[in-house]
Amino acid sequence: MHLGANVHLTYCTNVHPGESWAEVRENLALRVAAVRAELSPDRPFGVGLWLSARAVEELRAPDARAELQQLLADHGLYVFTLNGFPYGAFHARAIKERVFQPDWRSDARRAYSDSLAELLATLLPAGVSGSVSTLPGAFRPAVRGDDDEAAIASQLLAHAAHLHRLHESTGKRIALALEPEPRCFLETTAEMIAFFDRRLRSERALRQLGELAGVTTTAAADLLQRHLGVCLDTCHAAVEFEQPGALVAALRAAEIAIVKVQLSSGLRIERADAAARAALQPYLDEVYLHQVVARRAGGELVRYLDLPEALATELAADEVAPEWRVHFHVPVFIARMRAFESTQFFLREILALQRQSPLSTHLEVETYMWDVLPDEARTSDLTQAIARELRFCLAELRAAPEPA
Repeated sequence: MHLGANVHLTYCTNVHPGESWAEVRENLALRVAAVRAELSPDRPFGVGLWLSARAVEELRAPDARAELQQLLADHGLYVFTLNGFPYGAFHARAIKERVFQPDWRSDARRAYSDSLAELLATLLPAGVSGSVSTLPGAFRPAVRGDDDEAAIASQLLAHAAHLHRLHESTGKRIALALEPEPRCFLETTAEMIAFFDRRLRSERALRQLGELAGVTTTAAADLLQRHLGVCLDTCHAAVEFEQPGALVAALRAAEIAIVKVQLSSGLRIERADAAARAALQPYLDEVYLHQVVARRAGGELVRYLDLPEALATELAADEVAPEWRVHFHVPVFIARMRAFESTQFFLREILALQRQSPLSTHLEVETYMWDVLPDEARTSDLTQAIARELRFCLAELRAAPEPA
């Protein structure tokens, strides 16, 4: 949905299983169209499209691409952002850390991202910029040293040069948005900024980018800022105990664009005592990775790769139960469940900042774990729930500011 001032709001179609173009086509014609009918029956509805590497390859065929364009037109849909994070089957059994493969050390990840950008350039409406969100380099345990970090940077610079050439040839401006996530190579805003300074904006990196793009080093710096930035996932940032205002201020001071904001909520357990841990049992599943960050009484942060690992830890007799934040996407309209809260408070603060002074022109609700949600968080069918999430965000964006 176009909200004015070139700001667009949508939801991510990775909530709908489907790895092939035929499945994507069905999702658009039936499921996305149904959401549009609920929210925007008389106006075009923007789509946050997830396409697997398989679907992108199938859409290279001119007939398939023309069919996609016609389908969008017939149903009053337009695409302004793509989710380029999951490469393959996303709702497969036990995907866990395999969702980060292939990572940005590899040619396969860059080729997939290049192809996504090329497709998006053919879909973007006139006057609308595009974005593609992606994983933050790699799964942290996979990055074993300086060579791996250098490989990630090199692939990102090559992709930025590709986006520049695409802009030159088509006039369509597309940016890649790196999405910090717990237990990834880039987990936090501070790590993202440090990586940009160390690996992407150094004199050596800008020379490399300039050579790849055929521009001067000075022009390369502008190119990088234009085509590479951050995807702020509000669940991930809340799980990391980041502060909304400080996070935004740090990125602005570092002159790193928030290309896209993914509107999402995780779980907050104020005191992870025995009762709270028992209440988390319904949130265990074999499909997705549910990273946990615990904050102890002294403020120390302890990170766990997955919820079962965190649940297996034991408290000392004299230890105060820590606060836990869990990477488990729950509907954004839910503030509290029976035993604990969501991180909706963080999302609301980001939406308030967006309302005051836009952080990004691309806003995308991303709650993809509906198939593993326990009953207490699943209160309606998917179409109605997605519509309710978008209405919640719209209400927050249009809310009157608090009186001084």
